[in-house]
Amino acid sequence: MDLLAIVILNYNGKAYLEKFLSSVVRHSGEHAVYVADNGSTDDSVHWLKEHFPQVRLVVNASNLGFAGGYNEALKQISAKYYCLLNSDVEVTAGWIDPVLSLLENNEKIAAVQPKILDYNYRKHFEHAGGVGGYLDVLGYPFTRGRMFNFREEDLGQYDTDKQCFWASGACFFVRADIFKGLHGFDSDFFAHMEEIDLCWRIQLLGYQVWATPKSTVYHVGGGTLDYQNPRKTFLNFRNSLAMLYKNLPAYHLYRLILIRLVLDGTAGIRYFLAGFPRSCWAIVQAHFSFYAELPKWHRKRKEIKTLRNLGNPVERYEKSIVSAYFFHRYQKFSELKGIK
Repeated sequence: MDLLAIVILNYNGKAYLEKFLSSVVRHSGEHAVYVADNGSTDDSVHWLKEHFPQVRLVVNASNLGFAGGYNEALKQISAKYYCLLNSDVEVTAGWIDPVLSLLENNEKIAAVQPKILDYNYRKHFEHAGGVGGYLDVLGYPFTRGRMFNFREEDLGQYDTDKQCFWASGACFFVRADIFKGLHGFDSDFFAHMEEIDLCWRIQLLGYQVWATPKSTVYHVGGGTLDYQNPRKTFLNFRNSLAMLYKNLPAYHLYRLILIRLVLDGTAGIRYFLAGFPRSCWAIVQAHFSFYAELPKWHRKRKEIKTLRNLGNPVERYEKSIVSAYFFHRYQKFSELKGIK
């Protein structure tokens, strides 16, 4: 069994493989590198076999999304740790060792992410990465280095290893036994928010999630779906509601769902006024989809209930980043009150 398997999920991403796979192979030493093809219809697989025969290939029969694609591919890969790496990520020399050091020296740590910077604006944190992710009291995600669309310049202000709430799926290291024990990502999410949901369950199981800035990677972001794509909007809003319903204790849940109904409606209006009516409609569809599938989410909630007495997740930020960002005009993680 390998110590570490680096697994890149690919869907019609030949251009990204051409651009970034060489950096992964070059900076991964003796660790096994896999490409898990998710039913691509381009010639990714042929190109890979021709140009990188040393990279191991796993082929899914169809596009199962980020969540289902990884779940299916990892059934065929044996390792102590997995690194789930987006195809649009450039890694750097020495990127693996700091992460493995955390995992090897503290068996309570189950998932770790590196510092994730923007490939195109290399001194700034990337939207989906930063240096560790958090959730606010209303369930909105943010990171050390990014709140909503504002991304800070990396000036070393977050250069400390730190326990966090969630690690980014762009570069996600996880203990294989914990991943499989929790049945991996929730395949019904398809894509987006699945890593936050998994990290929540990891913590409920009694393990920790960390970020280390001693390792750095650069992420393009939006490689599969652009940030303004209505499909991405639908998945983010639907999956956020599903994640909260699955994982929150009852005394927080129902009031929060009502609040999110109002706030998500406000977000929809903002999209409409900004000239994105399809994104506005995507939010409406997300809510209808969530309510229509409530029995399914409730079954999953009951399954997760058995974990709740085993561990205590990092507390969510007790205030609202919506209020902090839009009303108090805080744009930096370091400006938030009551969080370090």
